Amino acid sequence: MTNVYESPLSSRYASPYMLSLFSSDTRYKTWRRLWVSLAKAESSLGLPITKEQISQLEEHIDDIDYEYVKEDEKKVRHDVMAHVHAYGAVAPLAAGIIHLGATSCYVTDNADLIIYRDGLLYLRGELLKVMANLADFAKKYRALPTLGYTHYQPAQLVTVGKRACLWLQDFLSDLNEIDFALGNIKFLGCRGTTGTEASFVDLFSGDSEKIDRMNRMICADFGFSECFDVCGQTYPRKVDSRILNSLSSVAQSCYRMANDIRLLQHDRQIEEPFEKNQIGSSAMAYKRNPMRSERICSLARYLMADAANAHMTASVQWLERTLDDSANRRISLPEGFLCADAVLRLAQNITDGLRVNEKVIERAVMEYLPFIATENLMMEAVKRGGDRQKLHEIIRSCSMEATARMKNGEDCDLLSRLANEKQFTLDENEMKRLLDPSLYIGRCPEQVDALVNKVLPLTEGISRESAEINL
Repeated sequence: MTNVYESPLSSRYASPYMLSLFSSDTRYKTWRRLWVSLAKAESSLGLPITKEQISQLEEHIDDIDYEYVKEDEKKVRHDVMAHVHAYGAVAPLAAGIIHLGATSCYVTDNADLIIYRDGLLYLRGELLKVMANLADFAKKYRALPTLGYTHYQPAQLVTVGKRACLWLQDFLSDLNEIDFALGNIKFLGCRGTTGTEASFVDLFSGDSEKIDRMNRMICADFGFSECFDVCGQTYPRKVDSRILNSLSSVAQSCYRMANDIRLLQHDRQIEEPFEKNQIGSSAMAYKRNPMRSERICSLARYLMADAANAHMTASVQWLERTLDDSANRRISLPEGFLCADAVLRLAQNITDGLRVNEKVIERAVMEYLPFIATENLMMEAVKRGGDRQKLHEIIRSCSMEATARMKNGEDCDLLSRLANEKQFTLDENEMKRLLDPSLYIGRCPEQVDALVNKVLPLTEGISRESAEINL
């Protein structure tokens, strides 16, 4: 325990990978890698930077004296320059060429883009694990009839696998959103204080080709193929909006799935995993609360709300640069990534251990199947010479009476009521033969197969290991 506030996302929910990726150490070492890349490019293009200077910079990428940085920032009131001075202190040969021609956003914004790109790639893999689990689950239960609901009222039958495909399809959409965000992240490069590259026009004596080559070289060092065509001092904040939108999309889908599981667990049809020694309530020892699904919903609400920060920031950029985005972005982007990570870890854990209570599902199906089968029963009675309109009224009237009986806690007697109607030409045994649940699931198994076959190539080779979470 500590005596200062600690974000629950870091202390309880997010993965070690994501915590490391968004750590100060990763950020500042990335700044140093960017300074090394800039120096290499400038040297290769003819600026007076020696191999010895570059070697010394490379040797001290990980050698960050944070106490030095802290004290220097108190003096100069500038975080980037404090790190420039700290780097120069351990690499004195190169102290005079660090950050040559650059502005602060060269390291801050490019580092952000690198970290966000890597974070999205990681979350993409975590999402695919959830999809792999759901694809397996859907395939296993592709043909198991279950009661469908509209307005959370009993409706036509579906299958357990088909319902899982509703969730799976949402996640496939999220995967496309992440891929779109990844496909549209470009590099800022080294563009100067207002994006004009004026300092490099001077350094390279007006040779624009050298400036372009420098930026291409830096891009390649960090796995990017191109820079934004134009920019101000920063990269376009629409990028942040697009990224958080994709994370919000994941949150929406996870919320939908988790909320459905909560409803189904109430009816004891499907349950999330429950540990052998897990306690559901401090007072009610019998409880099995869907706490993981509830936690997904809780965290997902935060993430969906967090995305609005990027929308507002992108809309108020004030010409070439304003700093009112900085403090917000320091919080909203890292916390958004950590929250998405936490939500997906929970989703992995749940989808890897969903329990299907088939007997409970069957009981619910059979309770409502006489009502669901009434259209088929009516069609069969018409084939035997009945009047469709009169039969419809008989079914309506008997259904209301049977429903009233059920609301009084008694069994459904719809079939016997219909059998007692002279104009209804089927006896009770004939009607029971039409009460095979598999006759009422439509194309559910085919629909499951079609979606699962689309997803399986995407999840091939994905680890199925369930994430460990704090209960």
